Amino acid sequence: QLQLVESGGGLVQPGGSLRLSCAASGFTLDYYTIGWFRQAPGKAREFVSAISRSGISIIYGDSVQGRFTISRDGAKNTVYLQMNNLKPADTAVYYCAAAETAITPRAPGGYDYWGQGTQVTVSS
Repeated sequence: QLQLVESGGGLVQPGGSLRLSCAASGFTLDYYTIGWFRQAPGKAREFVSAISRSGISIIYGDSVQGRFTISRDGAKNTVYLQMNNLKPADTAVYYCAAAETAITPRAPGGYDYWGQGTQVTVSS
């Protein structure tokens, strides 16, 4: 069974950092484009970042550009999202998703498998 599991969320003060992990079981992440999305209460799911299965194509949402970094570790079958200079507006449930494609979709509909999410709260 294909499964994605996010971890690393928590409570952090504004300006702080967190690193989220997206681990896979039942399949190898190397063959998938991996995306990160977030959803705050009452808002639509928002694209955060994506990395192609080759690792060559990396894209970010405008609101996180320059603060977040996505990377993948094939040996650990894990994709990471390093989040720096966090702001209260970054508060949301963060989801990772896998797409059976070589491109890097920004739309949630472009992804085939989803994790359950991890809560990130940025507050003083």
